[in-house]
Amino acid sequence: MQQRPLVGEPLALDLVDTLWDGGDQLAVADGVAAWLAEHGYRTGSAEALVETRTALRAALERGERDGLNAVLARGTRTPVLRADGPGEDVAVDPAWRPAWDAAVDYLRLLTDRPDRIRKCARPTCVLWFHDVSRNGTRRWCAMEVCGNRAKSGRYYERSRRS
Repeated sequence: MQQRPLVGEPLALDLVDTLWDGGDQLAVADGVAAWLAEHGYRTGSAEALVETRTALRAALERGERDGLNAVLARGTRTPVLRADGPGEDVAVDPAWRPAWDAAVDYLRLLTDRPDRIRKCARPTCVLWFHDVSRNGTRRWCAMEVCGNRAKSGRYYERSRRS
């Protein structure tokens, strides 16, 4: 399995980024198991992850809500007061828990800083990231990949013209 080009993003975007140009981590059982383990899950449905990834991508790229709302409807969070303080009970099918958590994480990102959820500026790149830079000017999924390609492309154009 080809290594995923971008890791370490918030859960929602990390799920979206399991599909990239030339690779699909969720297409093979080992890839699904690796993604689940990377995020601390022991179980999860590949079908649920793919459905949620598709819904997240539709929300990000086209503003569609129905698919994501269908995923979110698979679970509930109930605020509770425990002996040690406030908490919440989550009720969701264990097979759907990782996918549902990713959908909930997307809502958190929208609540926090929606302007910092970005698609890589390289036109052929399909990856998404959460810009946590101080000034909020990150443009590339990874400087070492897409950023360098863009810089070398601009250099080539300048040198070709001179």
